[in-house]
Amino acid sequence: MNRTPRIGWVLCGLLFVATALSFLDRQVLSVLAPVLTAEFGMSNAVYSRVVFAFVLSYTIMFSVGGRLMDRLGVPLGMAFALGVWSAASAAHALAAGALGLGIARFFLGFGEGACFPAATKGATEWFPLEKRALAIGIANGGSAFGAVLAPPLTAWVAGRFGWRGAFLATGALGLTWLAAWVISLRAARGSLSGGYSARGRSVPLRQLLVRRQLWHVLAARFFFDPVFYFYMFWIPQYLARERGFSLDEIGSRFWIPFLALGVSNIGSGRLSDILVRRGWAPRRARSTLLGIAAFLTPVSWLAVLAPTPGWAIGLMSGLMLAHGLWISNFLAFLSDEFPSQAIATVTGLSGTAGGIAGMLSSLAVGAVVDRYSFVPVFAVSGVLYPLALIILLSGGGSRSPWPAVSESNP
Repeated sequence: MNRTPRIGWVLCGLLFVATALSFLDRQVLSVLAPVLTAEFGMSNAVYSRVVFAFVLSYTIMFSVGGRLMDRLGVPLGMAFALGVWSAASAAHALAAGALGLGIARFFLGFGEGACFPAATKGATEWFPLEKRALAIGIANGGSAFGAVLAPPLTAWVAGRFGWRGAFLATGALGLTWLAAWVISLRAARGSLSGGYSARGRSVPLRQLLVRRQLWHVLAARFFFDPVFYFYMFWIPQYLARERGFSLDEIGSRFWIPFLALGVSNIGSGRLSDILVRRGWAPRRARSTLLGIAAFLTPVSWLAVLAPTPGWAIGLMSGLMLAHGLWISNFLAFLSDEFPSQAIATVTGLSGTAGGIAGMLSSLAVGAVVDRYSFVPVFAVSGVLYPLALIILLSGGGSRSPWPAVSESNP
């Protein structure tokens, strides 16, 4: 289709809010980490196991959830996913120690694993090629703004109602989103074909697994995702331990890198679409912007060496700006290379590859920081995106057409 109905942008906006809630819910723990580790007597190694519990279920459900989205469709699948993770987020308030936190984190990851495959699938199916990268950037870009809101909002709520109140508040926000989603879906029925007619149709997994470019996608994400997991879960610990930040100071500054990420997510999607409309082949547009992003990411090396906290936050913001440029075009790259009936599955498989790397890296970060410092971690993070770019682009493009998809495909 050449024009997207207005309700398509409404649903895209709700996907933006959903991904924002996803990161808001998961970032609450990161912001409160200094408080929780002190209250429950957790070392960095124990805290890394709590993080591991989330990443474990998130990793599993990224693939399973992606497959379910291709089978169930975005409307039903997204409602189920957000309901599960909102309940799990509220359940953190019941924790009495590291074990309780770990259990709640596990179920939070179980629900959130399907979020980004759903967001990418919805944007891919509801928008034409020349608007797709922007739609993907918006749908997935909410994650950054959720991370922007998390530090000040968590610090404010926790300061007035305690850390348990912060977790309860995020669960309540999810219920509000569910009501808006149901109302909007009723208005959208019959207006958007992708989210409804694609239900029950998917590319057989065996056809995906024999594609060379899929394995290059998985390998690339295995290398670049640990950097984002590190920034998401460990930067508050770094700011408190190495820069002497209090909880209020973390709340007042930790959002800045994620604001850079959010602006970059949407702006880079728009830029990619402009290049396509001006005649660039989609693969050329995405690859060029991926290359620019990879070139910028070594600023991560400098953040840990910065002379002042302000410089450190600024350099971290540079890394997140580059990540926004990278992830929007990485997801648009996937939407160009794979059919819409497989995009949630492919996004999910890639997320699982990144999650496995995130689990391993989280455990490694805890051990390295306890024994040495944060310096080796920042140093390694500066080389992973260029390596991922080489792997991704060496996979080639689609060399044979995709077969027709039938309702009975498993």
